[in-house]
Amino acid sequence: MTPRGRTNQLLYQAELLLAVPGGDDEHAAARRMASEEGTLALLELALDAALREVTEHARLARHDWRELLLEREEGESENIAEVERLRTLAKMPDSWLNLLILRLDALQSVEGAARREVSQSLIVAADRKVLADELRWCIEQFKALLLDLRETSIEW
Repeated sequence: MTPRGRTNQLLYQAELLLAVPGGDDEHAAARRMASEEGTLALLELALDAALREVTEHARLARHDWRELLLEREEGESENIAEVERLRTLAKMPDSWLNLLILRLDALQSVEGAARREVSQSLIVAADRKVLADELRWCIEQFKALLLDLRETSIEW
């Protein structure tokens, strides 16, 4: 499989996992939460795969998204346009990548990223989105940006 094929496969699998119906039995909430957290894990793999794909020309030793996007040290010589674009996006508070990184950090925490549904008797904040909806938006935005990143990467 090519790096591009692997990225596509992971994004497709993430979309499929979100589409799994939850049901209405006593395990529905657990299935939904498993679907959301599984999707997040696949999106993390897809982010790594996308970085590997668009930086092939640079022959990097490592492609971990945290190292490339968050842990850049002063004096580092690698200035890869696609990585710089993603770094900038990761710092924007209202971007899909910033949201994805926040959710990935939550996934690694003790609480996890998936949230239990709130009881109907409680007042819910109007701006609180369901994690699955956030993830769908992230996938949509990720795929759109990936087309641009691939185009600039091919130019190398």
